[in-house]
Amino acid sequence: MRKVMSISLTEKVAEQLEKYVRGSGRNKSDVVRESITLYLWETELRETQRRLGRKAKKAGIVTEEDALKAIS
Repeated sequence: MRKVMSISLTEKVAEQLEKYVRGSGRNKSDVVRESITLYLWETELRETQRRLGRKAKKAGIVTEEDALKAIS
């Protein structure tokens, strides 16, 4: 199911979006949808890294080498 939403962009961002979609052949909805999805995914990833980073430090895992040793 899809939900229609309205967003407000600054003139500069709207112009950049228009320029991008003209050059890419994609439509604005697809670009905005993908951008929001990517933003949310990256935000969740950073939160997970922050949360697990604290636990890893407490366990003495500081470097990638430490992590590989811990999972081997």
